[in-house]
Formats: sequence, C-alpha cells, structure tokens
Amino acid sequence: MNAVEIEEAVSDLVLQPFDAAEFSFQFLAAFGNKATTIKRLRSGSTNQSDVDGGVLQRNNIHIAVAPAGEVGETLAALRASPKTASAKAKFILATDGETVEAEDLVGGDVIACAYADLPQNFAMFLPLAGISTVKEIKNNPIDVKATGRLNKLYVELLKDNPDWATEDKRRELNQFMARLIFCFFAEDTGIFRENQFTATITQMSHAGHGSSEEQWGNTHEVLTELFRAMDTPVTHEGNFDPRYRQAANIRPYADAFPYVNGGLFTGAVDAPRFSRTARAYLLRAGELDWKEINPDIFGSMIQAVAEDDERGELGMHYTSVPNILKVLNPLFLDDLREQLEAAGDSKQKLRNLRKRLGHIRVFDPACGSGNFLVIAYKEMRAIEAQIVERLGGEANLKLAERRSVIPLSNFYGIEIKGFAAEIARLALLIAEFQADCLYLSQQEARAMVLPLHKTGQITVGNALRLDWLEVCPPVGATLVEEQDLAGPTGRLALEDNGLEEGDRVETYICGNPPYIGDKMQSEVHKSDLEPILSGIVERWRSLDYICGFFIKAVGYIANSRSKCAFVTTKSITQGQQVPLLWPAILKRCAIDFAYRPFKWNNLASDNAGVTCVIVGLKQRVHSGARRLYDDDSLKIVDVISPYLTSGAEIIISGTHQSISGLSRMALGNVLKDDGGLQLDEADVQTLSALERNKYVRKIVGSTEFINGTQRQCLYVRDRDMAAARTIALIDGRMSAVTASRSVSTAPALRSIANEPNIYYHHMAPGRSYTIVVPRVTSENREFLPVGFLPAGVLISDRNYGLVDAPVWNVALIASRLHWVWIGTVCVRMRTDFSYSNTLGWNTFPVPKLTEQDKADLTRTAENILLAREAHFPATIADLYNPDAMPYDLRRAHEENDEVLERIYIGRRFRNDTERLEKLFDLYTKMTARAAPRGKGKSAKKKGKAA
Repeated sequence: MNAVEIEEAVSDLVLQPFDAAEFSFQFLAAFGNKATTIKRLRSGSTNQSDVDGGVLQRNNIHIAVAPAGEVGETLAALRASPKTASAKAKFILATDGETVEAEDLVGGDVIACAYADLPQNFAMFLPLAGISTVKEIKNNPIDVKATGRLNKLYVELLKDNPDWATEDKRRELNQFMARLIFCFFAEDTGIFRENQFTATITQMSHAGHGSSEEQWGNTHEVLTELFRAMDTPVTHEGNFDPRYRQAANIRPYADAFPYVNGGLFTGAVDAPRFSRTARAYLLRAGELDWKEINPDIFGSMIQAVAEDDERGELGMHYTSVPNILKVLNPLFLDDLREQLEAAGDSKQKLRNLRKRLGHIRVFDPACGSGNFLVIAYKEMRAIEAQIVERLGGEANLKLAERRSVIPLSNFYGIEIKGFAAEIARLALLIAEFQADCLYLSQQEARAMVLPLHKTGQITVGNALRLDWLEVCPPVGATLVEEQDLAGPTGRLALEDNGLEEGDRVETYICGNPPYIGDKMQSEVHKSDLEPILSGIVERWRSLDYICGFFIKAVGYIANSRSKCAFVTTKSITQGQQVPLLWPAILKRCAIDFAYRPFKWNNLASDNAGVTCVIVGLKQRVHSGARRLYDDDSLKIVDVISPYLTSGAEIIISGTHQSISGLSRMALGNVLKDDGGLQLDEADVQTLSALERNKYVRKIVGSTEFINGTQRQCLYVRDRDMAAARTIALIDGRMSAVTASRSVSTAPALRSIANEPNIYYHHMAPGRSYTIVVPRVTSENREFLPVGFLPAGVLISDRNYGLVDAPVWNVALIASRLHWVWIGTVCVRMRTDFSYSNTLGWNTFPVPKLTEQDKADLTRTAENILLAREAHFPATIADLYNPDAMPYDLRRAHEENDEVLERIYIGRRFRNDTERLEKLFDLYTKMTARAAPRGKGKSAKKKGKAA
C-alpha cells in the first residue's frame, strides 16, 4: 500500500462504528497487513501482548483498547510492558473509541487526539507499512488527502471519457486537472472569494441520472463556462471594461470569477463528462482546505496521478526537504547566507546581495514536479526577507521596494512528462503566492497574483536530447518561444529575464536525475546516451544513465558561469565507472563539494537499500577550498577525488598483476554445461565409491562457502574419458553437455562441444589448499568472508581463489583496510560488495612486508580461523552476522587489524576515511614508481581436468 491508500483506509476506519474487539486488527489491516498475518494475531499464535485486550505485532506496534476514560493509563501500561521492549515494538497505541494516544518509541513523537482525528496523524505510523516517514508528511497530511481525492477523480474521468485517454487528449486532461488544482487553491486563499469555485459547481451543476446522455448531468458544461470566463479579460487599456465578457456571452454565474489567464486557461473550450461518482469526487476534493498545500510535497505526489505506470506509487517519489538542501546549500545557498552575515547592517552590501539574488538562475534538467526549484525559490525568498528587514522592514519601505526581486522566470527545468511539467509551473506559482503572503501581506499578495504572470520556464522534452544552452540560454536578449503557465504560447518574445549583458549572472544546475544502471537500460536509453558519450567515453555503454547528465552539465559549465550538483547512486564513484567516466569530467571540471554515501529516504517502502552520493562540480579554473561531507561532519580539503576522498584526483584501473607483489588471485571454474556436469546427492549415490573418488569433486560457490552447504560435479581427465563414458550416468551427462554447447550462439562454446569434460574456464584446485574469497558479499558484514578449502576442492566462478598461497594473505583480505578498499574501488551490486581480482586485489597497496610482518600476520590469520573452529558447526553467515558475531572472533579480527594497521602507520587508523586516504596515497606512490604496465588481452582460459 502507498501513503495515499493508507490515509484513505484510516479515514474509512474512523467512520465505521467503533468495535473494541476488532479495532486493533482493523488498524493493522489499514497499514497493509495481510489477512494471514492478522489471522495469526487474532488466534494468539503470534500475539505476545501481556496487556489486557492488547495486540502486539513483533518489531512493529503494541495496541490496546482501553476502558472508557482510561486511555492514558493504558498507554502507560503498554510503555511499561516488558513485552513491548522484548518484541522491539516501534509504536504503542491506546484508544477507547473516543480519544487516541500513541507514541513513537524510536523517534519520540507522541499524539493525543480525538478518535475521529486519527487520520490527521496517520503518517506517524507509516513505518508499519515499511514506508520511511518524513517530517513534512507527518505535519501536513492535507497533501496526501488531496492526492488521493484527485487520483480517484482522475481514474473516474478516464473511465467515463475513454476518448480522453488517447495521447492527444491526455494532455488536455492533464491541463484540466491543473486548472482544478489552481481553482481549489484560489478559493481557499483569497484569490477567489471563499469557497466560490466549489459552491458554484454545487449550485449550478446537477448530477446525471439514467443510462443515456442524461447520466452525465451538466458538470462539464459548468466547468467549461467557468474556465472560459477565467480566460476572458475584464479590463481594457488598464480600466475595468466588460466588453470582452459581453462579446464572449459569459454566463452571469461565471462572470463573477476574475480573469486568470497566465496561459493556464488559454484555449479552455472543453471539459470531460462527469458521472455522479466523478462529480462526488470533485466536490469532495473541494471540501479540503487547500491553503495548507505544500507545493513541493503536493507537486511530487500529484505527479504520479496522470501516469498509468506510476499511479500505484502515489507519493513515493517525494524527496524530503533536508535531502534537497544537501544539494542546494553547498551549491549556492550557504554562500548567500555567509554573504548576508558578512553584510551586517551595511545598506550598500545588503542591496548588492539583493541584486545578486535577482541574478541567480536555478536549472533542474530532470525537474519532475519541480521540488528542487520550489525549495530553491523558498530559501531564496527567506534570505531576501532578512535583507528587507535589515534595510528597514516593511514599515519603512515602499511596496515596490518590498516586492521580491526574484522572478519565477529565473527558474528553469526540463521534464519529459507533460503533466509533471505543468504541475512544476503551478507549484512555483503557488510557492510565490505563499511567500508573498508570508513576507508582504495576504492582501498585497492577492492584489498581485492576478492575472497570472510568467512562471518557471519548464521545457517538456528529453533532457539528454535537448541543448541545455538553448533551454537556459546565456544572458543577453534572445528571440525565444514565449513560455507561460501552460507551456509554450506559440508566440516569440525577446527573453531577457531582467538581466543584461555585464550583469554577473549565476546559473546553478541541480537535481536528482534518473539513475538506470547500464544493465537495466533499454536501447532507447542507450540511444539517448550515444550522442553525448560516444567519442568522449570509451565503453560508454557500460555507464549508468545519469552519466549523460553529468557530461551535459560539464559542457554547460564550460560555456557559462555556473556550477552543478546532482544526487546520484554511489556507483559512479566506484569500480569501473570511475576510469570510464571521470577522465572526461576532470578535463574541464573539478569536484567542488561532495556528500559521501548516505541512505536516501523518501516515502517508498522499498528504498532502504538506496545509498546515494551528492557530487558538485565547478570549472577547473576556479580555485578555493573543497567541502567533503561525511554523515554530519564537514571536512575542508584541497582536492576531492572521484572516489570522494581527499587527496589527489586519482583514478584506479584494473591490472592483471598485483602492484604489491601479492599472490595471484584467479576466478573460479566456469562450467558452461547447462547443468550437465553438476550432480545432486542422488546422482552421486548411483556411482560406486571408486567411481566417486575418481570422477566426482566438491565444487564451492559463494553460497556454499557462506552457508556451509555442498555441491558436487563431474571432473574427468582426458585420459579417463573412455572409461568414464562406459558409466551410463556420466555418458548421459557428457552427451547433454555436447548437445547444449553445440547450439550455443557463442563460438567459443561450440568449439569445445565435442570435449564435454572441458570447463569453459578452468582453475585447478590447490595441492595443499585454496584460499577462497566470494565475489559478492553483503556490506552489512564488517569483514570480508575469506577461508580455506581442502586440497582437491574446486571453486566456482562465484568465488576467487589463491592456490596454495601463504596464509598471511588471509590476514590482508580479512582486514578492515581491505574491506574499505573493496567497498570503494570495486563495483557494488545494490548494497553488496562485488569483489574483483583485477580491480580490488591487484590494486590493493601493501607496504613492503618484512619476514616478521608476515609471521605476525600469519599468526593473526590463524587466530581468526581457530576462533571460527571453536564455534563449529556455525557457518560464515552465522559467525559474521553483525548482530550476533562471537566475541572471540571479533577480538581476533581486531587483533588482526591492530597488527596490520601498525605496519601501515605505526598505530590504528581513527576511521575509514583516514584508512582510504592512506591507501590512496600509498597507491599513488607505488604506481608512480612502477614501470608502465600493459593490460594485455583478457581471455577465458579453457581448461581440462588435471
């Protein structure tokens, strides 16, 4: 369930007669709990409550229905319950059907309200549905209610008007919805008379009846007339003049509405038909108090209403204000605030700063419904308000001096979806009106808002195919297509934004562009990237989609006074993406600031694994300190690398030989057998003991190694093939392998079809042992899994192996230093580490080890292995569970880190950032001393059982 559906379910719950026996289960159902889950709670099998009438859902909530008037006492009993603590309940809630009291035991929020007002507080409980809640939604649920009602209306209109679902008409329907939103907002904020729009619809329209044309009533006719009036002027040459309304024959009830225009009502000639149900949804939407709408939240939520594939995710794409400010503050807002602080009470400095505000342009090339633009506008208006206050305040300034110098036309965006673009324009207009009400007065704001003027310049299109310098052109008079609230007007205009040649205009590019990893891209996405990256980036098809936005931004920055900052997944600052992407960026730009990886939260229930970074770029010619953010800390540095570390702008490429002279690490066996060479236990038991010993080997993948399970496969030498094929099981399997390889599209596989015992890539097992390292491991483990396999045991290509290598290699792999290195320079698969021998092991910088160092590391590695053995039969998965790691094993790892880190710097490192900085510094020195190495050609090594 999404937040909108949950709000509706809670609203429906409180409208029903209160049922003390059922309330707890009804409440949990409203937050998406399955019927089977509730059935188990109802039966008592999973309900561990120790409070009378209580229902306890482990890891979620402890609820109890209280006797009349004893809600506070019942809540106290829930709070004091030992079961509340042992079951790790996040919330407690008590109600008697008249009042409700609840507490967020994690966040500390509390509510105490009438039972009927529970829907106003539903957002506090969104974590029960797996949805990360945010302050803005908690404090202002009107945005969720409005989205839900408009969504129901939209769906009903499409059902009633199937012809409006076509591509041509869908744009008209989207604009129709934007008009409704404006009217609802206008009647609740004084732009129109109070309740004027909803009351007129109620009084002048009637619901349909029957099944013929009468079923539609006349709501669409009333709305068409109202919108026609709003598009017809009431003045001529600045004076009131009814001639236009009279000529248009506007009906009296519509003539009472002011002229709005601004492009929003241009061409308002038609409206969809309304069934009785659709009309009811329309009037219900009008009942809400729209003046409380928050344009950045509401815009982001309503964006999904018009998209069939996103409607189930209503509100999920909302980006919280704190996250947006992580981009905007270091990009330019912090600098404005510092300049304000430095200005003090100097009138000249304050006026100069205010002039600077009017010369700032904000450009989001993937703006969606405009939240980055809206937040930027709000924050700039807040700074301007402080300037005005220091200049003498409202009482001592004329209205013209108090009016904002920040035009909406300085806010640019590109959005591929037409409805989202319309909502972005409308959201900016609403934000401006609310700011005028706050910083001027409501009366003055109302006087200035109509007719609607030029709003944000949002271009509908594909940002990777448009020329950004044309969308947000350099300063100077340029003939452009005029834009207003509804988009292009079809007229040409001289665009100057109030800015002139010689003005110090600043353009800041920002946003949260789409990620889309290289494996998830369609050919359409690839065709978007090709004109941008081909010829600039080698192997550009291996880059994430967002890389196109970075390269476009670099081109824009090189041709204008601007900076950019994007939110992105951390993948572009790790692994192979770095040597592919960053040389092209660093030729022209440098990293100005960055946020190291952090969890990105919105309203989605599946966003827990989204780890992002923020990267800000500026022209290389601009010097100055760089800012590196890590959690809540800020470090001022001289240079930020593409890996988001301080130090040199280093780029690490894979190598086929260890820079530290470490043992060779190879990929495990690749069978390419379509399962033919792999045996289950039943297969193995059909063979005699002699046959099993001669032709069967254990093979260990990452899953088997980590979970302690076993798998077996055929391992037949060339010299034994004739004898082996006299055994029915082996002969059948070999024939199956031949058949599958023969029809393969890969020439290399077809070439070995008649040698079915040959592995596509062969890695011989160790004669004494093999040190095994899984290719993929969870980042939640504090140490990389590594261990030994006995002689003769094969590893699959889900592992890397070091054959008969010295034991002290285990100490390196198991160290925190190596964990940090792999997590930075290797690719990530979602939140997991994806190990690489060429990129992770061969590039790992290790100081020259003495024989004593190796002896000490051998001892610490053996201690780790002995600590594991003490807990047999616990698996790697058991032992390295971060919440249940045995003390002696943790202590062995800490001793290993102590010994290794003293080899590096004579003491323990303070944190991972210091570890990385040392490793990059050592890597730079080691590679500078080394002779240039050729990469050579990488090829699969076909091999026979040996």
